Amino acid sequence: MEKPILRMSRSRILLTSMVVLSFALGSFFIFSQPTNSSRLVYLASRPPTIVDRDTNTNPASQYFVGVIPYNPVQSPSIVRQLFAATESPYFKTAATAVPTASPVVHVATPASVRALYMTSWVAGTPSIRVRVLNLVRETEINSVVIDVKDDTGRIAFAVRDPELQAIGAATHRITDVQDLLRELHAEGVYVIGRVSVFQDQYLPSVRPELALVSKSTGAPWKDRRGLFWLDQRNMEVWEYTARTAREAYAQGFDEINFDYIRFPSDGNLADIEYGLSEGEWLDKSAELTTFFAYLDSDVRERGIPTSADLFGQITSEKDDMGIGQTIEGAAPYFDFIAPMVYPSHYYPGFLQLKNPAAHPYEVVKYALDEGVKKLIAASSTPALLRPWLQDFSLGGTTYSAEMVRAQIEATYDAGISSWMLWDPSNRYTSGALLLNSE
Repeated sequence: MEKPILRMSRSRILLTSMVVLSFALGSFFIFSQPTNSSRLVYLASRPPTIVDRDTNTNPASQYFVGVIPYNPVQSPSIVRQLFAATESPYFKTAATAVPTASPVVHVATPASVRALYMTSWVAGTPSIRVRVLNLVRETEINSVVIDVKDDTGRIAFAVRDPELQAIGAATHRITDVQDLLRELHAEGVYVIGRVSVFQDQYLPSVRPELALVSKSTGAPWKDRRGLFWLDQRNMEVWEYTARTAREAYAQGFDEINFDYIRFPSDGNLADIEYGLSEGEWLDKSAELTTFFAYLDSDVRERGIPTSADLFGQITSEKDDMGIGQTIEGAAPYFDFIAPMVYPSHYYPGFLQLKNPAAHPYEVVKYALDEGVKKLIAASSTPALLRPWLQDFSLGGTTYSAEMVRAQIEATYDAGISSWMLWDPSNRYTSGALLLNSE
């Protein structure tokens, strides 16, 4: 018998009547044959997102959760129907547009995104962020990724949404966030806001019932590094995430990038209390697919571009690696999929390489080729792929400009036109980037 991909795993939510709504997909895809015949380039774009403010509200008033046997990859619209709206007062307030202090203009998604990551601390310190912004002005970089909410759980700037204010996660790391965004937009720079979702150290301290719980202690569960995780199946966590995303977009961020959208991968996993009944099986991939569909309905369907960070090995592994992530499961619900294909994160012996980190081109090319195959097999498009690439040294392998550039070339050779560079210290290798004059 076909196993339902969505299950009623929370007894407090009752099955109500079906509401069938149709949604317009917020993106379109352009396939182009490149001038260099050795590279097939997949370009993805959206209609220009130039708006004064996000005034979309949820048009329905009924929230539906049901048990539906279906294939989420083949029929993503069915999942979207489940999250049209809600009768809950908590969710009703979520549908209310947050007023902005001044009109906000968004930059449309470039056909080829070439981005650098900035922590909120760097972004909030003009004397330090200038080194990153100079690279944007002088090189091929046309986009930046800035932490909106990092894995500490703290939001990087003051918020207007009263529900977010009540949580108390907002800080003043970036005191001039709107001035910064206007400055970047004036230069045509696309700004992506990164939101760490389930790894969050703040929310469990004020709302411990929203965290994963330890069977042995009854307290919030911690992973091997002593870090808290939010409950992947808790709908208040989902709404908190969507609120944060909508707030960032209202402030002027052009796209929301969701990170840590997975189940924990280390620590005493058997000690996590998921509240399952006897004999009930936790389908982590199905649970995440349901969450992705919720974000699609409550964020992306409002015209907000979205992207999802996935483990790099997800592109080539045959299962969800125990964390619930699959590229096929995420693809229908985001504008872009961002596998973190850092060569240093692959195990010795991968591709029969003793030290994968020393072979950046081979690792990235293979990982993206496999991702392309999976997306095509799922009747999706390789244009969704926008990988995170490595610009940091780890495990004794020092990354040179040539090694960073090799990953970029591997991305292009895999037919992918967009990429993002990650360095947690934000000290990027300028020699790996093409100058604007080149």
